[in-house]
Amino acid sequence: MHRTLALETVSKVGEEIKVSGWVNSRRDHGGVIFIDLRDHTGLVQLAIHPENKEAFAAASKCRDEFVLSAAGKVVNRTPETQNPNLPTGKVEILAAQITVLNTAKPLPFQVAHGHGEETLSNEDLRLKYRFLDLRREKMQNMLVRRHKMIKHIRDWMDSRGFIEITTPILTSSSPEGARDFLVPSRLHPGKFYALPQAPQQFKQLLMTGGVPKYFQIAPCFRDEDPRADRSPGEFYQLDLEIAFADKDEVVFQEMEPLFVELTEKFANKKCMHKPFPRLPYLEAMEKYGSDRPDLRFGMQLVNLTEELKQTAFSVFGNAIKGGGVVKAICCEGGARLTRSQIDELTEMVKKEGAGGLAYIVMAEDGVKSPILKFLSEEEKQSIISGTEAETGDIIFFGADHKDVVNKVLGKLRSTLGDMFGLKDPGVVAWAWITDFPMYEYNDKEKKIDFMHNPFSMPQGGLKALESQDPLSIRAYQYDIIANGLELSSGAIRNFNPEIMYKAFEIVGYSKEVVDEKFGAMIRAFEFGAPPHGGFAPGIDRLLMLLENEPNIREVIAFPKNGSAEDVMMGAPGTVEEKQLKELHIKLDLPKKDK
Repeated sequence: MHRTLALETVSKVGEEIKVSGWVNSRRDHGGVIFIDLRDHTGLVQLAIHPENKEAFAAASKCRDEFVLSAAGKVVNRTPETQNPNLPTGKVEILAAQITVLNTAKPLPFQVAHGHGEETLSNEDLRLKYRFLDLRREKMQNMLVRRHKMIKHIRDWMDSRGFIEITTPILTSSSPEGARDFLVPSRLHPGKFYALPQAPQQFKQLLMTGGVPKYFQIAPCFRDEDPRADRSPGEFYQLDLEIAFADKDEVVFQEMEPLFVELTEKFANKKCMHKPFPRLPYLEAMEKYGSDRPDLRFGMQLVNLTEELKQTAFSVFGNAIKGGGVVKAICCEGGARLTRSQIDELTEMVKKEGAGGLAYIVMAEDGVKSPILKFLSEEEKQSIISGTEAETGDIIFFGADHKDVVNKVLGKLRSTLGDMFGLKDPGVVAWAWITDFPMYEYNDKEKKIDFMHNPFSMPQGGLKALESQDPLSIRAYQYDIIANGLELSSGAIRNFNPEIMYKAFEIVGYSKEVVDEKFGAMIRAFEFGAPPHGGFAPGIDRLLMLLENEPNIREVIAFPKNGSAEDVMMGAPGTVEEKQLKELHIKLDLPKKDK
């Protein structure tokens, strides 16, 4: 008999059918056994009566997560026994035959549909038994949503003339970006492949090879520390590149409609801005204290340095005299914050590098603050005017070097957005952050380094590289962000060998090193490369955003844990001495403390 799925049973009343699935729950009611059978479409109730002796005996032995096959007739439940909360709640199957296909040991945690998340706090336990965890309704739905999102993307890219091309997984190590995962070569002793951090060079070579528009759902590998929004080790991205894109606007206009469609049609959310705002990097940092600001709410940073340059308040005055700034944010309705809440915010900003958290409360019965006695009436009014504060609001201050103040107030702004419910989960505020600096100063190594992608085209080209202070050069580099998440960095690429040599020379790479590391790309560009550009939004982060899921491990079938370990498969693990010898490798492990 053909298998009927649980959800299909509502249209099978009066028919003899067969269903298969897992025991979600089992109940004995006055001699009748009821089993909620679960498959990927939902639950259906089996009713097993004592007169069906073999079926009843089999049902009596069933426990949670046994795998069953059941045959019987679909009937309507009596009105008083119907379950309005279940799509199949009006019917049940009078099971005449029960076949136990497999048994199950006692469960390490509850996976039955209908149970909450309260038993699932131990993430390592869930990941150790991920095959069980995936049976939960939330995880089943997430796997389907991920599939449908990727299908939506693939269909859209195909309709726009993009060609999906897979690129190598075993490639050469790159000297930039995160740490590589290295793969020793057995056939070439002492040499190593690297797993690609991204298909960057290959997609640029495809542009040189005449491909008009390329994409792939690309696996990427980076030896990075884990975070809540970053999967350690490996992740997938929508990698794409467009030939003859000589301006970032070409990429923006081409790709914005996809993100609008994913927001409105796939996720059924509101797209806050169309077209997406373009925020230069420096402006984003000055106004929001972040290069990935959440634009669902305002609360911009206000620079009060000029207004307070003569202040008698030493915290502000010393910061300004030391070349720093004083900035503030006004939180609407923030006057209702309790003293303990302000203390918690103070501790948070201290962890971000602030010395403390000065504030002014715009209370109903007047302006209040421990710092008012140090401020003149004119300074107080300029603060209130500059921040547009009104009765019921609170003003918070940051006073330090500009980078510290921006970072601290940016984090405070985001936290206040959470506290005051300003981050509407039904809205996605997309934006492009543009004009990133080409270089930054690496304080650890005491040298100039690339800030982002070294293959970006510098604004001003070769002339800028030869004549400007490197730290003043902007790149045709951009990020796409939404709701406080960075989805991707991208750029209009450097496709000129002379400009590329000079760009790398500034960070200390000789022509010989560039030829060694990027020889294929340099050679290709010497044979007529078109201008091109693209970017690569992360699939995992994109699904996080659209599903309002704060933990990236919840949108991946088999993720690593917070320590970058696969506790289910036991990876990373040791290998046999024989395998090491084949690869000409000897271990030099750190000594264990006694």
